[in-house]
Amino acid sequence: MKFAHRAVLAAGLLMAMTLPSGAVTEIQWWHAMTGPNNDVVVKLAEDFNKSQSEYKVVPAYKGSYADTLNAGIAAYRAGNAPHIIQVFEVGTATMMAAKGAIKPVFQLMKEAGEPFDPASYLPAITGYYSTSKGEMLSFPFNSSSMVMWVNRDALRKAGLDADHPPKTWPEVFEAAKKLHATSPTCGFSSGWITWAMIEQFSAWHNVPIGTKANGLDGFDTVLEFNTPLEEKLLQNLVDLQKDKTFDYSGRTNTGEGRFTSGECPLFMTSSAFYPNVKANAKFDFTSVPMPYFPDVNDAPQNSIIGGASLWVMGGKSADEYKGVAKFFTFLSDTDRQANLHQVSGYLPITKAAYEKTKASGFYEKNPILEVPLLELTHKPPTENSRGLRFGNMVQMRDVWAEEIEAALSGQKPVKAALDAAVERGNQILRQFERTAGR
Repeated sequence: MKFAHRAVLAAGLLMAMTLPSGAVTEIQWWHAMTGPNNDVVVKLAEDFNKSQSEYKVVPAYKGSYADTLNAGIAAYRAGNAPHIIQVFEVGTATMMAAKGAIKPVFQLMKEAGEPFDPASYLPAITGYYSTSKGEMLSFPFNSSSMVMWVNRDALRKAGLDADHPPKTWPEVFEAAKKLHATSPTCGFSSGWITWAMIEQFSAWHNVPIGTKANGLDGFDTVLEFNTPLEEKLLQNLVDLQKDKTFDYSGRTNTGEGRFTSGECPLFMTSSAFYPNVKANAKFDFTSVPMPYFPDVNDAPQNSIIGGASLWVMGGKSADEYKGVAKFFTFLSDTDRQANLHQVSGYLPITKAAYEKTKASGFYEKNPILEVPLLELTHKPPTENSRGLRFGNMVQMRDVWAEEIEAALSGQKPVKAALDAAVERGNQILRQFERTAGR
């Protein structure tokens, strides 16, 4: 009987050791990725879960970027927030202002004892998500930048040099006029109009959008992009809109199909457009850096990022935070980052992953994927090009777009539209300050 009792006890102990039990700590990860990008998220979680047995990352799609952000904040208030939430870059100020709702990444990694050196990440990426002291608040995940997509077949048809697409704004304007002769409905266009023509344009020319390093050094920032330089850009767009040499394609990326269909031979939008172009364009294409005005001193400077980062929510246990930190270390692995960049088109977040990809000769066969990286690393970021951190940025982008649309449609002079965009934007910033209690 003693032997049988011992056998039963041993079997029970073995089952307790082998069965998936409460010993595995779940890490909830809310995200906004769809289609192939959702597959990337799921694969990363699966690979991490297979790499160790203490933690299990459980990804969950929560809708668009805005939907995911709202869901995360609501869940925190209800006391059931996820551990990790993916937030688009313009939601940074909102997350910072949610007092107690977040666990800064630099604190997380230090407390968990995980190796973490902010200097190992690409500065143009980390600067966007760090304090003025260089303390990283969130973890970079899917980063992109703005590039100009080029239909090389259309350039050849218009008698232009397909091997040397336009580099400067004057060259773009002239090329668009020639392209318009063979593409009647559109010479060139752009997605994300405010990201392209205000945010990226300012950083690329090393001029401020607002004071206090575009809000990175304090929420009491004041907008100041109603300058002669911005006026010159918008006036050219207004003039070219009249005959659709430039043709407006909306506030977001809904007009990107105008490039892949061949309608708009030059199109400015995110570098993350690459998989779509590769799958759907039936012509010879490439992408090049954003255009610049050559009479601006030291232009071009460096571009700023788009995409999203991973924020850690507050109120979790030390063990849960340790699991999150281990997952971030897993994501930072050089080989993993290099592979993720090469298969998905996301930018590598570490210098080592970029250098490894470069040394492998990958960019010689896939030069398009290096264009946004060359933009981001063109020069060390300045106060004007580290990024931006404005409260209620989604609402403010709509206001800026309304004024740009008023100018393009001839309802307002360019200067009046820009002045109104700045004035209305500043009102939104002051409202955010009051809401955030700052």
